Amino acid sequence: MAGRSALLVENVSKNFGGLIAVDAMTFEIEEHQVLGLIGPNGSGKTTMMNLVSGALKLNSGRIRLFGGDISGLAANRIARHGVARTFQLVRMLPSMTARENVFAGGVFGHRRLWGRDLEENAEAMLEKVGLGGAGSTPVSAMTYIDQKRLELARALVSDPKLLLLDEWLAGLNPSELRIGIDLINSLREEGRTIIVVEHVMDAIRSLCDRCVVMNSGAKIAEGTPQEVLADEEVIRAYLGDEHA
Repeated sequence: MAGRSALLVENVSKNFGGLIAVDAMTFEIEEHQVLGLIGPNGSGKTTMMNLVSGALKLNSGRIRLFGGDISGLAANRIARHGVARTFQLVRMLPSMTARENVFAGGVFGHRRLWGRDLEENAEAMLEKVGLGGAGSTPVSAMTYIDQKRLELARALVSDPKLLLLDEWLAGLNPSELRIGIDLINSLREEGRTIIVVEHVMDAIRSLCDRCVVMNSGAKIAEGTPQEVLADEEVIRAYLGDEHA
């Protein structure tokens, strides 16, 4: 039996002048699934995430979140509807501590938290991502990897219905990568619905129920990780004609 639809992207397009960045994209993710959005560099994956989160406005098509149309909403309103994300390039509040950054996610995200509830949930999320005890650390004093962990804690504290992870595993060394995959798997086991943009194929195979593959703004394949990674058009998009 099919699960409940969490996100439905219908014939969505986005252009920047004469450049078509997303071309008539259609896909769906069910509640509690992990969907991999993959493709070569410049294929439109981050633009698609920006359209879902409201950072960009689509030119045509429709996006539905748990049945409700979010196509024309501003990013802050989409966040209130239950979408939280990390960014390909980490975006923190640099003048604040780690704890204060997580507070921002709790105050302005899907689940509005205040006072003791906010403090307790922020500490729990810092612990979850491996930053327990680091709440008072200034963001400016944190390593890049710890800032990525912090960005995830900020997204999680609002208890999102849909979590968007844009290359969250990028830049991790092998041991950190294993920890990162285990962390995302733990979020999946909690029943969270997640879209991951990722180039680490071991992570895609380990984490994803299904994948959507993009190239030049368009969808070129969809299916299980095993199916799409064996698809000749996908191999051609990544490696060139001689490898297909």
